[in-house]
Amino acid sequence: MPKNDLRHDHMPQLVLRLALPTMLAQFVNVLYSIVDRMFIGHIPHLGTAALAGVGVCGPIIAVLYSFAYLIGQGGTPLMAMALGAKKSGEATAILSTCYRLLLLLGGILTVLFWGWERHFLWWFGVSARTLPYAMTFLTIYIGGTTFALLSGGLNSFLIAQGRAGLGVGTVLIGALLNVSLDPILIFCLGWGVAGAAISTVISQVVSSGFAIYCLRHLDLPVTLTWGRWRPDLCRQILTLGLAPFLTYALDSSLLILLNATLQRTGGPGEGDLLVTCATIVQSYMLLITSPLSGITLGCQGIVSFNLGARNAPRVRQALWWVYLVCLGFCTIMGLITLLATPLFTHLFTTDPTILHRSVPYIKLYSAGVLCMAAQWTVTDMGTALGKMKMALTCSLIRKGIYVLGVLGLPRLIRPDAAFAAQPLCDVVASVVSLLVFWQVVPRLLKQPGVNGTGASKQVSI
Repeated sequence: MPKNDLRHDHMPQLVLRLALPTMLAQFVNVLYSIVDRMFIGHIPHLGTAALAGVGVCGPIIAVLYSFAYLIGQGGTPLMAMALGAKKSGEATAILSTCYRLLLLLGGILTVLFWGWERHFLWWFGVSARTLPYAMTFLTIYIGGTTFALLSGGLNSFLIAQGRAGLGVGTVLIGALLNVSLDPILIFCLGWGVAGAAISTVISQVVSSGFAIYCLRHLDLPVTLTWGRWRPDLCRQILTLGLAPFLTYALDSSLLILLNATLQRTGGPGEGDLLVTCATIVQSYMLLITSPLSGITLGCQGIVSFNLGARNAPRVRQALWWVYLVCLGFCTIMGLITLLATPLFTHLFTTDPTILHRSVPYIKLYSAGVLCMAAQWTVTDMGTALGKMKMALTCSLIRKGIYVLGVLGLPRLIRPDAAFAAQPLCDVVASVVSLLVFWQVVPRLLKQPGVNGTGASKQVSI
């Protein structure tokens, strides 16, 4: 498998070679949730209610998965900086510390969420009609939390070492297995919602095993060892990973808020229907946000490595090319939204009412897609540069605008006006993020240490 030289390769080709496979990996990763929902939506006599129940589970599961970003995106920039500074021993210690943290968090989260799952579901938009399906799916999924965190968290360490193909393989193996098992367990064995959850857990076990095997046995600059516990590295990993963790965890929390608002403002007759539509809308948005985060995640190693190597010109080139690739992807998805939305909704249901309502909701919810390119570039590249506060501030501004929209628009207009909160926050937050980025990053890259003429605070490990 070809290797990428983060120090010397031509930047446009390097960005594409790392961004496109990682984007594909994230797209494939979306299949874990989307394929489950597609099959569940077509279960005879139960599909609509089961789809709404699993839809409420989706954001809760995403909150669980965001802990993989806390460790993965907190550790990979540090590892890449260490490699750029030619500190291979430190890079190995960072990887082993992240592995231990993923195992620890997996155990803690499993116990915590099992104890509170019923409360979470009631708080976050489930109804008496959809609760049994939500409980079945979430209970089984929580049992595989450790494997989900290992798969998502360790995958980024393959990508950060220039082996994006292995990163794609990790996700692809699990996704294809999930797609294969779903119809067998759901329909052939008649396990329904439980079959979908079991299929997902099995797939995550296999994905995590593949990632561990690659990191332990393949010829990589940094391989996985058990190592020793390093509290100093734990603090650095958690500090740097806080921004991407909060970004994805709060994004998921906002979807929970949307579901709960739709259920409560819609009332007994309208609430379940709106939550079912929101499940389809959120599934479509995953096709945008997950590959978009894949682009930025895949390129974090380029930025962090060259920052560690004190090569400011290559950092600038990487930032521009990452943004252009994100903008190109968002443009394509904007066209697909306009032309192919009805085809997407038919994958989930045959109910004419849901089909009729979901199409305009998807178009409204994703109306600000072009602005998302700037937001994702600023947040994830800010993390790669070690500017956690900048990334977190921009992310929190976006979340705050979304919360105001979801809570305010249904009361000012009507319940389904909550879907307009997404484009509102995309437009405003992208402008704010770009202004902050242009103030912070040029000054960082002009510092003597980053230009290779002195010590740099940002690149120290």
